[in-house]
Amino acid sequence: MFDLSKFSLKNKVAIVTGGSRGIGQAIAYGYAAAGAKVVVTSRKLQDLEATAARIRQSGGEALPVAAHLGRMDQLQWGIDAAMEKFGRIDILVNNAATNPQGTSLESDERLWDVVMNLNLKGLYFFSQAIAGIMKNQGSGKIINIASVSGIKADPPVSAYSVSKAGVCMITKLFAAELAPYNVQVNTIVPGPIVTKMVDPIWSKLPSEEGKKARAALEGSLPMKRLGEPDEIVGAAIYLASEASSYTTGTEIVIDGGLLLMGSMKFMEGP
Repeated sequence: MFDLSKFSLKNKVAIVTGGSRGIGQAIAYGYAAAGAKVVVTSRKLQDLEATAARIRQSGGEALPVAAHLGRMDQLQWGIDAAMEKFGRIDILVNNAATNPQGTSLESDERLWDVVMNLNLKGLYFFSQAIAGIMKNQGSGKIINIASVSGIKADPPVSAYSVSKAGVCMITKLFAAELAPYNVQVNTIVPGPIVTKMVDPIWSKLPSEEGKKARAALEGSLPMKRLGEPDEIVGAAIYLASEASSYTTGTEIVIDGGLLLMGSMKFMEGP
């Protein structure tokens, strides 16, 4: 019989980037509840402290580390802090990302660099550094958070869409190279989730237009609603646990059925 304890993360050490809010925060809480010691990173220590405090209040262990993963000189901060306190890293969740709006004809070089430095360059080299630790340990899990915008074109966030397509390829490349060392690398592909990453779809519109844009988005989804951050956590626990020991290089889509649709034009609003 299958042993449900394989879903436990007891005594595992996890780093969750972008762990102060939204999907990253929900995953951090979920990992702590499953028994993991959680290192949360983002730019603002104050927000991270709030996440860590809640984990500690629930009896878990958490370490907040302020670091901007779009800056190469800060990538090592979270790694050094985790290794100094816990001595190992078993799980990495690459969740930190940015999605400024701009179509392919509107985006300038600065916007492109901001998106790519965090969403791709930072993710790639942060994963590379931690993959070396996992390789030496003989085990590890890397979970990249992509987006349906990386699978279907989403013109209002052109550079973001390109970056998330790149995240899916990074997963495959790292998975292929690390498979012999018992390190699994996978992607979670969320659809529209109620977070500050999705808000720009309607938040810059006048109030009534914004409400109509959100209603249009929800109405166009087969499930007729947006997802919640907690609805990503189950897949994140599976991919971080021993239950996924034979799963690597794959994508788990959690999108309310969005990819069943033939177009993402409704993402543009009314």
